[in-house]
Amino acid sequence: QLQFVESGGGLVQPGGSRRLSCTPSGFTLDVYAVGWFRQAPGKEREGVSCIGRSADNTNYADSVKGRFTISRDNSKNAVYLQMDNLKPEDTAFYYCGAISGGWTLIQSRCANPEFFGAWGQGTQVTVSS
Repeated sequence: QLQFVESGGGLVQPGGSRRLSCTPSGFTLDVYAVGWFRQAPGKEREGVSCIGRSADNTNYADSVKGRFTISRDNSKNAVYLQMDNLKPEDTAFYYCGAISGGWTLIQSRCANPEFFGAWGQGTQVTVSS
């Protein structure tokens, strides 16, 4: 089964930082773009950030722009989400998914989880004092 393994979640105080990792199981990452999504209790899964096959292509939701940074290291077969200045409203399960296609198409689909696959179990991030 092709899926991602997300890790790095935990409890963090408001204003703190956390780095999430996303590694594929059963496939290599270099041919896919990747999106980070999150889902809070009682809410729908929402897009956080996308990164293309080229690490130069990135996209962020307005709610995290300037605070979160997505990156990838194909040599380590991993994608990361550096989260700084965390807020209580960032509390959620965080997931990553894979998508293929050109960057222009991916940008238009970045916020929609229906276009992504290989979902993992997610990693919980709780921002609380």
